[in-house]
Amino acid sequence: GTWAAATEQLAELARLGVTVLEIMPIAEFAGEFGWSYDPVGLFAPSHHYGTPEALRRFVDAAHRLRIGVILDVVYNHFSRLGERLLRPFAAAYVSVRHKNEWGAAPNFDDAQSDPVRGFFTANVRHWIAEYHFDGLRIDATQAFADDSAESILDQLCHAARRAAGNRQLLLVGENEPQNARLLGGAAGGGPGFDALWNDDFHHSAMVALTGRREAYYTDYTGRAEELIAAAKWGYLFQGQRYAWQNNPRGSPAFDVPAHCFFNYLQNHDQLANSAWGQRIHELTSPGRLRAMTALWLLAPQTPIFFQGQEFAASSPFVYFNDCPADERAAVAQGRGKFLSQFPSLASGEMQDRLSDPCDPASFRRAKLDFSERQTHAQEYALHCDLLALRRQDPAFCRQDATRLYGASLAPEALLLRYLGDETETRLLIVNLGSQLRLASISCPLVAPPPTTRWAIRWSSEDPRYGGSGTAELDTSQGWSIPAQAAVVLQPVRKDETS
Repeated sequence: GTWAAATEQLAELARLGVTVLEIMPIAEFAGEFGWSYDPVGLFAPSHHYGTPEALRRFVDAAHRLRIGVILDVVYNHFSRLGERLLRPFAAAYVSVRHKNEWGAAPNFDDAQSDPVRGFFTANVRHWIAEYHFDGLRIDATQAFADDSAESILDQLCHAARRAAGNRQLLLVGENEPQNARLLGGAAGGGPGFDALWNDDFHHSAMVALTGRREAYYTDYTGRAEELIAAAKWGYLFQGQRYAWQNNPRGSPAFDVPAHCFFNYLQNHDQLANSAWGQRIHELTSPGRLRAMTALWLLAPQTPIFFQGQEFAASSPFVYFNDCPADERAAVAQGRGKFLSQFPSLASGEMQDRLSDPCDPASFRRAKLDFSERQTHAQEYALHCDLLALRRQDPAFCRQDATRLYGASLAPEALLLRYLGDETETRLLIVNLGSQLRLASISCPLVAPPPTTRWAIRWSSEDPRYGGSGTAELDTSQGWSIPAQAAVVLQPVRKDETS
């Protein structure tokens, strides 16, 4: 719950293989607990987590361990209290032309908007210069209401890079419509984000793992072809019709490097957009999740974890917000209304059972139990080993989707071929379904390089992870692909033992 306590976890995160921490918003907010997506004092680190000096010590400690720290910032709306505090200084802080679903929209494009823009660009400089953050994650970029010739997003990104000087900076955007132009930089006409969150991968993976296709999961099948496309192209929707919104979704991104897509199996929003905030290991089978975790961590896109995911944290994560007493009923009702887009959560019975965001217990249940690194040692070992494989193996460390090709073996089974010479060629087979026995596979991607055969490099069914062991896949009788498993194959000379 404090910067000091979080600092104690940094060494273990470094050992796991984490290279960057993204911190959820920390600007001062009303109440005793909350997500801080309704900030009140943009320039004030919340007192709940410690002093400004404690925050500086946390960032410095991360840097000593070669871990970068980026901050999630909320600039697309004012909270109710934040708006009330700013209006006495100048009514022009708030837009009279635009609306925002979460609060008052800032005035970025009307009379006296220049000082408002200056307020936000100064905040960008503040976090980077004063606290040495290594970048920002800008929340809900699609919600910035701005008709100006030079967008506020351009100004925010430019201000961040100027504040960083010669330091390396990581600018990440959340963009629900999946507008790849945000990555374009000056040459492409966009603000020049380094990466964008990729909901498509999450949604497809969740359908594959759970079978549920409600609300914004409607357009995803979770089948092998879809998962291959996600690994190859990043966004699945790049301008075609999206039935859930009855509109085109996304923009062309075929030329976007894979590392610019941030892929995840869990995040704060997606966990909270459920009945109980359950972690993904509670929603699917262990074998299927191990296999999907391998696909996620060995794909060329950049993987991001949600806190505790690496050791299968038992703590649920629901929305919590200790708002003023006169707003609590509205907050709870609003949350229920939002979740009612899922038909299974729309009934009166389920609405009555949803967690109360304003209940302190909703917050307390979210806290991590770090002893689960030991009690859930198999899950922790899986993530440690996969990150090491990603970092050290010459095929996976490249993050090069141009060298990646895939094929479907069955509706729930796929293979990915990482092309290269013998030292860099790998075959990743992921089977989320039943065991497959194939006399042959009429796909050139399964052919080993000349004078070699396939040998097992890694398997999700290793007993170290709670698996049941792995027999050879490519045998003289054909292929035997284990159920609910992922296996990495590498070529070895035919006279070599595996």
